[in-house]
Amino acid sequence: MTVKAVIARSKGAEVETVNIVVPDPGPNDVIVRVQACGVCHTDLAYRDGDIEDAFPFLLGHEAAGVVEAVGSAVTHVEEGDFVILNWRAVCGECRACKKGEPKYCFNTHNASKKMTLEDGTELTPALGIGSFAEKTLVHEGQCTKVEDTDPAAAGLLGCGIMAGLGAAVNTGDIKLGESVAVFGCGGVGMAAIAGAKLASAAKIIAVDIDESKLETAREFGATDTICSKDLSEQEVIDAVRELTGGFGTDVSIDAVGIQPTWRQAFYSRDHAGRMVMVGVPNLTDHVDIPAIDLYGRGGSIKPAWYGDCLPERDFPAYVALSKAGNFPLDKFVTERIALDDVEQAFTTMKSGKVLRSVVEF
Repeated sequence: MTVKAVIARSKGAEVETVNIVVPDPGPNDVIVRVQACGVCHTDLAYRDGDIEDAFPFLLGHEAAGVVEAVGSAVTHVEEGDFVILNWRAVCGECRACKKGEPKYCFNTHNASKKMTLEDGTELTPALGIGSFAEKTLVHEGQCTKVEDTDPAAAGLLGCGIMAGLGAAVNTGDIKLGESVAVFGCGGVGMAAIAGAKLASAAKIIAVDIDESKLETAREFGATDTICSKDLSEQEVIDAVRELTGGFGTDVSIDAVGIQPTWRQAFYSRDHAGRMVMVGVPNLTDHVDIPAIDLYGRGGSIKPAWYGDCLPERDFPAYVALSKAGNFPLDKFVTERIALDDVEQAFTTMKSGKVLRSVVEF
């Protein structure tokens, strides 16, 4: 079938809304009618060639929708199921899965066929999904069935919100009464703050250069805020320590992925504290700290890949929590836009004035 979709044709070029061809599903494939898809920074990174060079890309990956057709061997979902798409379709067979660590699955499933342009040019779907499209083709394992809810909010669990939330709850393993500092209050950082509140942290410190974001952080659960705009790295660290009795936090989360925030998160921990890196660095950045500091401070430094989530476990749970009023998933939807507005949404994203723009179909 032919549907409308947004593609990135070449590095740095503005995205285009075009017709694409979605093939019939293979035995384990599923066609999903996309109802909503968030505009994530990862899509911008694909457009700008910061992830790989396999143009043209079919962008979009934070999506929810309804299963419209299934392949002959599909057992995981049925036509009519409301699903969130995920890019960790656990294989069950790789060395990580066999070690009981499916959150690190090295061989996640993708659709067996390629979607194409009308001239037959194969498209590379972002994160194996490609959901800035009226319909998309994915592996059945990339579909997680959840309760019916607002697709614009639910789809955000497919990437950024789950990354931040999981960084706090799964990777950081925040415990009752602990102290937490989150560096960077974009969508991922705000989700980490909400996750820290959900985990019953006693003190949640939000750090950002934007006062308006810090105001919003309080709505998501921050108990204290630090505006770092005019502060040195050391002044930020000192401010965090002052808020924690001079010791530093039990958990620190870098939701930006640049050296200044990494260092602030590292040095703001208490001795043997836990640091989580969920902000994705660029391909050329480095972290420079004395080796004795790495050794002497103890604790742990963990990258959070997809918030160390398991979609089949986590997506239904957080949708249920949201519907019960115990997790503010809907608050992450800042604006609802049309498919043709994706390029403008990238500009809006860069301004820092939105948590998520969401395409609704």
